Amino acid sequence: MNFRRLMSIKNYRLKVKGMMCMGCENRVKNALENIDGISNVKANHKDGTVEFDTQDDTLINVIKETINDLGFKVL
Repeated sequence: MNFRRLMSIKNYRLKVKGMMCMGCENRVKNALENIDGISNVKANHKDGTVEFDTQDDTLINVIKETINDLGFKVL
């Protein structure tokens, strides 16, 4: 039995500093969409947030590191 399938999908919202335009939003969105297990990515430079869905809580650190590696700062 695959226990990952039994886990529910959770929505996360992170505050991100440094996104200034739609180009920044797209960089973050595209990078996170390339991570297996992440879906429904939305980035908003106006309110400085990134939202996404995942079943795998262990991906949170990978996501934060990915955003930080792009030159932004997860708060």
